[in-house]
Amino acid sequence: MSKLAEVDYNEYLRVDRLPTTWCAGCGDGAIMKVLIRAMDELQIDRDNTAIISGIGCSGRFSGYLDFNTLHVTHGRTLPFATGMKMAHPDGKIIVVSGDGDSLAIGGNHFIHACRRNIDICLIIINNYTYGLTGGQVSPSSPMGSSSPTAPYGSIDPTFDACELAKSAGASFVSRTVVASPLHMDKMMKAALQHKGFALVEVMSNCHINWGRKNEYAAAADLIKHLKDQSTFSAEEAAQDGKHLLGILQNKPEMTEYSSRYQELVAGASKK
Repeated sequence: MSKLAEVDYNEYLRVDRLPTTWCAGCGDGAIMKVLIRAMDELQIDRDNTAIISGIGCSGRFSGYLDFNTLHVTHGRTLPFATGMKMAHPDGKIIVVSGDGDSLAIGGNHFIHACRRNIDICLIIINNYTYGLTGGQVSPSSPMGSSSPTAPYGSIDPTFDACELAKSAGASFVSRTVVASPLHMDKMMKAALQHKGFALVEVMSNCHINWGRKNEYAAAADLIKHLKDQSTFSAEEAAQDGKHLLGILQNKPEMTEYSSRYQELVAGASKK
């Protein structure tokens, strides 16, 4: 029997809150399962782990996962997570956020969390839209795609979260796709083991509020589309505009922020 089949998922869930409110076929459930599996395989102590989520479909993670959890205001996951990490520097801090939550109202916090290289694992579930509130255009919506706020197609250039994270100084940046659970598992475990700011962007499906407006009404069709729009080849990504998958930046030698702060406190206390 494989290790995947041996994980007791109920051990990590608040089962009294199930079934989830996510739409049938939503990628959030698969991503939550991968996160649980990675935590289990790495034997990360969930009593020393905090899950922070904001507003959006991803905000449900803090309700369903039986960890120390915090459900916060829109776009403010990273400031809350930063405060928690500074107060508990030995704790494992995981943030789950949507593309709208993290890149629009939370965009400034995202930049500075990357810049500081604070030891937080950020999972951005990128489904091209504000899925919870009706499917409005988000920073990651593809140009030309339709939504209630862009009925004739979005004219905004698409935000690349991974390129922003790399430029802002994140020491670990990766991208994966919900169509490939084994690759998700690999990226999740690599990020959870990294000391410093670690981004895992998961390209996921919202077939209800994005797909139906863009010819992908079925979950399977949109997941296939996401797979077709992803590649492991940098050349193909540059040439065809596809999402480049894998570890895109890894600088383990960079000093982590809360460690620098502890050194500052130790030095100041001697004066």
